[in-house]
Amino acid sequence: MPKPYPEEFRQDVVRVARNRGPGVTVEQVAADFGVHAMTLWKWMRRADVDEGTKSGTSSQESAELREARRRIKLLEQENEVLRRAAAYLSQANLPKRIYPLVKELAADGMPVTVTCRVLKLARAPYYRWLDQPVAEAVLAEAYRANALFDAHREDPEFGYRFLADEARSIGAVMADRTAWRICRDRWWSVFGKKRGRTKKAGPPVHDDLVHRDFTATGPNRLWLTDITEHATGEGKLYLCAIKDVFSKRIVGYSIDARMKSRLVVAALDNAVARRESVAGCILHSDRGSQFRSRKLVRALDRHRMAGSIGRVGAAGDNAAMESFFSLLQKNVLDRRQWSTRQELRIAIVTWIERTYHRHRRQASLGRLSPVEFETVMTTPALQAP
Repeated sequence: MPKPYPEEFRQDVVRVARNRGPGVTVEQVAADFGVHAMTLWKWMRRADVDEGTKSGTSSQESAELREARRRIKLLEQENEVLRRAAAYLSQANLPKRIYPLVKELAADGMPVTVTCRVLKLARAPYYRWLDQPVAEAVLAEAYRANALFDAHREDPEFGYRFLADEARSIGAVMADRTAWRICRDRWWSVFGKKRGRTKKAGPPVHDDLVHRDFTATGPNRLWLTDITEHATGEGKLYLCAIKDVFSKRIVGYSIDARMKSRLVVAALDNAVARRESVAGCILHSDRGSQFRSRKLVRALDRHRMAGSIGRVGAAGDNAAMESFFSLLQKNVLDRRQWSTRQELRIAIVTWIERTYHRHRRQASLGRLSPVEFETVMTTPALQAP
């Protein structure tokens, strides 16, 4: 069963179809973007329903209905946990141990996450108790961490010394050094890290696995990514694109009015959704904060991909991606003044999907376009939709 198209890609295709020029049919737009004409018509009808121009159940209403059903089920589970816990704790002849109750509820099909949240328990100690007895040192560390966490939750501006004082006041004895060791990877004061006048690049979260060798023996072996921006009459518009070194194709992109880590994660998710096998693929970038974010690291782990980051101030470490942005700058961004973000967005996605992918021949690809090169050099199972 083919993978669904990314939602952002669907919206872009619908925008282009609605803003098509005279004489351009929906079928031609669908062919330019590599989708079936009937599929595009369905996307356009769905967009009309979502915007209220046609009757029907919108995507938002469907999502709200699913969310309501999920919340009702969750409330029923939470009520069942409270009922069972009240009955269990009211028995005077039994020791008041909560973990056996959690295990009993789990055996009856109750999610451990729901039970622990309702009973205000940490899941990690429960699973350790379930596997084997807890060592005294680990138990003491957990008590200290819980005390520090409670103090940090109450006063996020406190540093580790103040947190240690608060923890000691409730009986969790520890040295300041111990509190620092526990807090260093978890909780910091919201005022603890002072900002300087100049922004320095942070430490890399990955090694440089590319070393300026922008070659690949097949698709989905090495991807490059970067972010570019351009001004419009409504403000800046940011584009994060991901390029496959093998075919020079832009396998995924995301466009937004803000340059946050979610922009990069959305571009990566869109790229993975349009490709078949990405396990082991390397994603190379510069040392920007968006590419060092925890969200992107978790996304790479989720897709079983490897991250790679270049050096500070070394533009050549990501030169192959900069060359694409240079083409985009000359062919789209600098051609005219853009009054709205949507106007520029349509122009960008049209140039990428129609011109760059299907009509712009490249010497390094044997005078083929990226789509033609993938069609010739890969099997149908590896081709992007």
